[in-house]
Amino acid sequence: METDPIKILADAHIPFLQGVAERYGEVEYLPGNQFTPDAVKEKDALIVRTVTRFNEEMLAGSRVKLICSATIGFDHIDTAYCDAQGIAWRTAPGCNASSVEQYVTASLLYLARKYRFQLNEKMIGIVGVGNVGSKVAVACEKLGMRVLLNDPPREELEGSAAFTPIETIQREADIITFHTPLTRDGKHKTYHLADSEFLSATARQPFIINAARGGVVDNRALIHALRDGNVSGAIIDCWENEPNIDLELLKLVDIATPHIAGYSADGKWNATKMSLEQLSDFFQLDVAPRYQEIPAPTKPLVSLHNVEPSQQLEKAVWHTYNPALETEALKAVPGDFYHFRSHYPLRREYPAHRVTGCDKLVAPLLTNLGFQIIR
Repeated sequence: METDPIKILADAHIPFLQGVAERYGEVEYLPGNQFTPDAVKEKDALIVRTVTRFNEEMLAGSRVKLICSATIGFDHIDTAYCDAQGIAWRTAPGCNASSVEQYVTASLLYLARKYRFQLNEKMIGIVGVGNVGSKVAVACEKLGMRVLLNDPPREELEGSAAFTPIETIQREADIITFHTPLTRDGKHKTYHLADSEFLSATARQPFIINAARGGVVDNRALIHALRDGNVSGAIIDCWENEPNIDLELLKLVDIATPHIAGYSADGKWNATKMSLEQLSDFFQLDVAPRYQEIPAPTKPLVSLHNVEPSQQLEKAVWHTYNPALETEALKAVPGDFYHFRSHYPLRREYPAHRVTGCDKLVAPLLTNLGFQIIR
């Protein structure tokens, strides 16, 4: 006996989904900011992004059984309410780890160029060493940086050998980057982890990077730290009160992007694939998966001929992604924050690019990062 197809409401801005999700059920698409209680009421499953809040107000009285978020975070989902109501929820952990690493690497190279220092002379403190933080740590080691890792939940499970107290990072790090989930209570809460007390206790006037969640860094405290000189500069991808970001902070930071660190096409494809797999598993659907192909980059060849060896690394990385361009756009029109996110251009990660003309001493580093080297 055939059963009725499951009814799915999906965010219209999730890439690689339309034309594929229809194999799993009856699908309706809406922009995330147009989800309403009426829109979700008769749906069995939701495929979503972080732009929509899923709580009692949105879900009460609905027939929703599953929420698949094509993201690594879940602070947009009231998990306690969902658990109490028997609504399952899933995320896509690690889907965009390489994308965030690409973002951080490109931004670190920007700081090094702007402030005239060598990355291999700097120490970076990585707060949160999950899928993303681990990728960032490996990349920073490849860049020759000294790396300090801080992750209290992991330290409790694995022991302290690989980890560093947060106080040591405050004391010794030249750069501090956050890659934690956003948790507002509990033993290891991360909401406003970098607050005025944290920032004033740093000893080396570090650069601050937030490509985690906006609330991990107290935005007003960061403004004061930047103005007072306790912090030398900042790279901010995740903001409090998105999309209505703090315009004063926007003016002060070195790199300002609209929460797109994980927005490579590769990362988005991974997230969509994971969401559909979770949908299929939950509803026990007998569907042979068929996914869209990721488009090739518009300029897959990186030519380093006639580029000084000392500049080849940044040339190659910025060819794949240049955060300065997005910074200029957001600072010019901050009111388009949501538009920038929803109409993000194609960005491919390193393995989609071939490099020619690189110096023999640079080639191993580019290979380690994931580039294809043409001899």
